[in-house]
Amino acid sequence: MKKGIHPGYRPVVFRDPGADFAFLTRSTITSDKTIEWTDGNTYPVVDVDVSSASHPFYTGRSRVLDTAGRVERFNQRYGRT
Repeated sequence: MKKGIHPGYRPVVFRDPGADFAFLTRSTITSDKTIEWTDGNTYPVVDVDVSSASHPFYTGRSRVLDTAGRVERFNQRYGRT
């Protein structure tokens, strides 16, 4: 790799405040906020809106949509007669 053209790749904590969930990984993202992790080190923290702890697909709280019923209602309203 060429030196000086790539962003720094370092440990970063991603935190989902709504689900009280955080994980440590490596990323090139930057942040001014920091957090002290369980290992005693301080890392930059990035707050995210949705994570695997709060996403309906991963938590099992997803809704099944009745697409057949929607199509039938559409055809009844606007379908050919």
